[in-house]
Parts: sequence; C-alpha cells; structure tokens
Amino acid sequence: MISLILYSTAGCHLCELAEAQLQDAAQAFELTWTVVDIADSAELMKPYALRIPVVTEPVTGRDIGWPFDQTELREWLTQFSPPSATS
Repeated sequence: MISLILYSTAGCHLCELAEAQLQDAAQAFELTWTVVDIADSAELMKPYALRIPVVTEPVTGRDIGWPFDQTELREWLTQFSPPSATS
C-alpha cells in the first residue's frame, strides 16, 4: 500500500483534477491518500502556495507537482511499488 499526501486547497480546480488522477491510478496501484489543505497552515503555504496540487510520498519526501498526466503519475508511483496484478 502506498500512502500519499495531496496538498491542495478549497476551490482549486487543478487540485480536483489531481485527485481524479490519483483515483484513476488507484486502479493499478494500491493507494491511499490524505488531502491536506495548505490554507490551514502558514508553514505549508510557503513551500506549496505556488505549486499546488502536489502529491507527496511522506516516507521518502519525494513529490510530484502539477501538471502531471496519468502516465507521469504512474511512472512516479513505480518508485514506491510496482503496479498491482489487477492492472
């Protein structure tokens, strides 16, 4: 299982698109993610305000920022786990 964080904020259309990309990728990878609203934290606003949406794998700290398509996201996810046998 790959656990991720999606840095986002309310009303962010691109963030909604990024979450849809995660939902699609979950068909090939065992994924869970938590959406974190950066507007709730001045500390998160610094690194992410101009970059959201950003998906981070918290163990390694590796991230992928928008724009990314399904191919790029799946390629990035292979760092953490190969696709499941059902893909």
